[in-house]
This record gives sequence, C-alpha cells and structure tokens, in this order.
Amino acid sequence: MNDAETPQKPSGDPVHALHDRLERTNELLRRMLAEVSKTPSTHAIFVDAGYVYAAAGLLVAGTEDRRSFDLDAEGLIEAFIDKARTIFADSRLLRVYWYDGARRRIHTPDQQAIAELPDVKVRLGNLNANNQQKGVDSLIRSDLESLARHRAISDAALVGGDEDLVPAVEAAQGYGARVHLWGIEAAEGRNQAEPLLWEVDSRRTFDLDFCRPYVTRRPVTTYENEGEPPPSRDEVRFIGAQIAAIWLAERGGEAMAELLPGHPYLPGPVDQDLLIEAEKLLSRSLRGHAALRRALRDGFWQHLQAQH
Repeated sequence: MNDAETPQKPSGDPVHALHDRLERTNELLRRMLAEVSKTPSTHAIFVDAGYVYAAAGLLVAGTEDRRSFDLDAEGLIEAFIDKARTIFADSRLLRVYWYDGARRRIHTPDQQAIAELPDVKVRLGNLNANNQQKGVDSLIRSDLESLARHRAISDAALVGGDEDLVPAVEAAQGYGARVHLWGIEAAEGRNQAEPLLWEVDSRRTFDLDFCRPYVTRRPVTTYENEGEPPPSRDEVRFIGAQIAAIWLAERGGEAMAELLPGHPYLPGPVDQDLLIEAEKLLSRSLRGHAALRRALRDGFWQHLQAQH
C-alpha cells in the first residue's frame, strides 16, 4: 500500500483531542509555576499586647501593672518589623496585628494612636470586671487561620505565651503556613506555655537589652495633702461609694453580676483601680493605712449591693 493509500486518522480522533488538552493543561501549569516563582513570600506579625505589657513590664520595670510604666508601642512595633526583615529576608510584610482588650471594645487613646500607625491593625477583645482580656485568643486564631487558608501569608511571627493560642497555631499550620513564636525573656521561671512551645516551627526570645528602650517606669505620685491628718473612715467610705457609682455606670450590670459572688473580696485589678482613684480624689496616699483601705472597700461594696 503506498502513501496515498495509507488511511488518515480522522480529525475528531479522541486520542489526539486528549493529547491536545493535556498539552494545554501543562502549558497553563508551567505559566502558573512561573508566576508563583516570581511572587515573594509574605509574613505577618501577631502581637498579644496583654502578654507584651505583662512580660516587658515585669522584666524592665518590675511590675505587670500598666499604670506603673509607659510602653513605647510604636518603637517596639518598629523593632519587631526590623527583626522580621532580618529573619524573613526574602519576604514582604503584610501587616502587624496588635491584639488588646478594651471596655466595650472602644479604643483607648493609646490604642487609637497605635491603630493610626502604618501597616498596623488593632484588634480589640473585651475587658471583664476583673480587667481580664476576653476574646483576644479567638481573634488571633481567626486571623491566623483565615490568612493561612487564603495563602495570604507563608510565615507568621506570633508574640504571645498563652496555651489557648495552640489551636491558632495548629489551624495556620494545617494550611501550610509556618508559625514562629516570639517571646520576651521571663523575669522568673517561664512566661510561655509549654504546649505552645511544642507546636510552633521556631522560637525566639527578646532579652532585657532589647526591651529596655521601650519601657519607662513612671515616677511615684506625690500628693499635696500628705502632711495633713488622714481623712476619717466615713470620708473614705463615701469616696468608695462615689467610685463604685462611676464604675457601675461605665461597666454596667453584667460586670456587677460578675463581681458580686466574690464579696467581700475584690479582684486584684479592681482593688488596685479603686485605691488609685481614691488617692486621686483625696490627694493623698492610702498606702500603709489598712483601716482606711478597708473603709474604702466597704463603701464600694455598699453602693454596689444597694443597686443589686
């Protein structure tokens, strides 16, 4: 049979059609891989502000009480960004997420200032009656998981220490992101949960020299009336009731309901707030006056119970 007589495969041959489709698919894959190779990796920094204030304050100023020191949040955030540039040299920053608590999730002036910084997003949980953050861990998990799922980040630097962050780490890793735990040197013992240390891809600790420039202890307050006779118990009890009325107006009945089962004891943060506000109103220190401090608490409780 000569060439003219050789049968030709019909143009609709399914084998040829399949071959053509495979070639087109391979070409698309090659183009996609080429684009991916040109796209830089991306990282984000997730900061649990409650952890930073407590750990840095204790390390540098010797206290976890935010009212006793000032934190240069802008400077510290810039230091975190610079450190990330060094560690993730071939990566670009998506943004810094700053997680903190606030009454009714309303920004404080300090939080507003942080929110106005470039490449920074402030995310707020709530503060309960005991000044404890609520909802911050779930916000971190939501953001970490969402960004990893959508391939928006390849690396996450997590500044925190709470064991409740473990699910956030696992969720992000499940979508292929690497999670790097950053911590602040503990003044004593350890300030990061072991289960969290076990789950992350790498760990880094910032020491006293790194933190010192960003924490400044506030001077001890002196009062004009310090040399005068101390106020009476009735005066101090009345001040306690005044502060309770303001406290209740700001926080509402739900916060009062959380507080009442603990009577006659006040949670440490609430008791500290009460003392500081009373000293401002009285223009004198109540430290070392145990009887007056008891009268102050009595006035606070009496007002709350009268409103219950």
